[in-house]
Amino acid sequence: MADYCDIVAKRKWAVVGASNDCLKYGHIIWRFLKNHGYTVYPINPGEQKIEHDICYPTVADIPEKPDVVNVIVPPKVAVKIIEQCAAANIQHVWLQPGAESVEAEVTAKRLGINLISHACVMVEMRKG
Repeated sequence: MADYCDIVAKRKWAVVGASNDCLKYGHIIWRFLKNHGYTVYPINPGEQKIEHDICYPTVADIPEKPDVVNVIVPPKVAVKIIEQCAAANIQHVWLQPGAESVEAEVTAKRLGINLISHACVMVEMRKG
């Protein structure tokens, strides 16, 4: 399993649960990663754009494979996202607090996904 430093060093991310609501963590994390120079693809089937960025309905719709998929959705949806990532050969998934579950962890392990959970990407990046 890769550690936090290995994951945050990867520069292409997708944020599942990205939102135009600037008070939601999906927006906050999307903005945080962009402000730190990452290429970030927002994913949310209910949004057309996040600010000026095209918002994609699923992981499969992104024009290039991200290095990491950050997940900010309910746990039952997170399991489906992990399955989508495995189908797209995406190896690294970061579940934000609130997205994790035993089912997600078991699914990731079964599918060979490097899963990070029980940690916030913004907190870990600020630690350096």
